[in-house]
Order: sequence, then structure tokens, then C-alpha cells
Amino acid sequence: MVATVATPVRWKITQSGDFVTFKRGTGPGDAWYAAPRVWSGHGLALPEADLPAFAKALAKVMNQPEYWVARARWEDRRAGDASVWSEPRYDADDELVYIAGPCGMREHLPGYRPTSTFTLAWPHVRGLRIRMAGYLLATRR
Repeated sequence: MVATVATPVRWKITQSGDFVTFKRGTGPGDAWYAAPRVWSGHGLALPEADLPAFAKALAKVMNQPEYWVARARWEDRRAGDASVWSEPRYDADDELVYIAGPCGMREHLPGYRPTSTFTLAWPHVRGLRIRMAGYLLATRR
């Protein structure tokens, strides 16, 4: 079953099985270099300006019953821990915040690739939310 979760305007979220898919909408003046970057299985990079809305989208995902069902079924009990994600790191050259962790794309290509869509296993949403909240608090965004 695929269902859509109501989220902040920038992010559309769909769920299917044990995975949740995030799709970043574009706005006027958005350029390709402002798109999220994903290195499938290795990490995620988001424009710093997108982080507050993305953190809200993660919170909405955690409010879904499917999140809790998938989390209870997941074999790795540490999957929701923040430790599966690195601390976010800002790169001033490309104005992206990088965070290493279990993020995926359809294509398994090496390196960070611009994309509008990426997936996370349900249980990993919590750890990413913790890391994003910590970054936003530390930078007061």
C-alpha cells in the first residue's frame, strides 16, 4: 500500500511497506544545485535553508501509526538510534549540510548525486530527526 502523508509545502512524503519516500518540491528560482544530494546507502545532503521544513516533515512521519508498526517489526533494535547517522556537517562551498547514514535512491551510483526523491527505512527516521534537531538547535535555525 502506498499512502501520502500531509507535510509542509516543500516536502511530499509517501509510504510503502517498511520505507518512507521524501520528495522535495521545487519553488520559483530553485536551481539544480539547491536539490538534495544522496549517496545511496552512505548519506544525505540538504540545503541548509531546507532543514527546518525537513525536520517538521520527519516529525510528521513519526506521528504516523505505520512508523510505530514498522519500528516494532524491525529486527535491529538500534535502528532508531541517532548513532546510525553522523553529526551534520555544513559545507560553505556548496551550502549543503551533509549527514552520513542509511539513505537511499533508486540508482546505486557512487558519490553524492542531486535528486528530488530519496528513501529511508521507517525506523531510521527517528535517528535522523534527532540529528537534525540537534543541528538546528546548535545553529539556532
